[in-house]
Amino acid sequence: MTPTPEDPRGTDPLDHVDRIQEEWRRERPDLDPAPQGVIGRVHRVAQALTRELTAVYAQHGLSEAEFDLLASLRRAGPPFALPAGELAAHTMVTTGGLTKRVDRLIERGLVEREEAGEDRRRRLVRLTDSGRAVIDAAFTAHLANEQRLVDMLPPEDAAAIARALRRWALALDE
Repeated sequence: MTPTPEDPRGTDPLDHVDRIQEEWRRERPDLDPAPQGVIGRVHRVAQALTRELTAVYAQHGLSEAEFDLLASLRRAGPPFALPAGELAAHTMVTTGGLTKRVDRLIERGLVEREEAGEDRRRRLVRLTDSGRAVIDAAFTAHLANEQRLVDMLPPEDAAAIARALRRWALALDE
């Protein structure tokens, strides 16, 4: 079977989204459910990927939010510290939400707060040596996991998806 605009599956089997679209076509033939083919699948894939990614974080004793925070500090490079406001922006949380995460990581010895030079009001969040060891191990496992997930696709499909998602992300950011 060759893909057509009406049925882009080709020889691929029906999936959950195909069945939903068929039901909508039957119930509302006046509407075109084609956008669900993209949005519905992106949403379902994102949920499945999140489950796969968070399982690896959990193996290192981290939540998704904790992994993100530690990774942001690690990517900052030596001395692996960022002002709280900048760290909140990197992790896309409020400063209040960040405070709770940082407090939990301080309790575990993975980060610490320190004053930022002469400005005593400005505080930095810094990775400890233990925090760096945890995020380095977790990130190594994370990249291997991401490679495993991407390897489920033929390389040309993975490259096409990456290009399309980049364009879409840029369009949504405008």
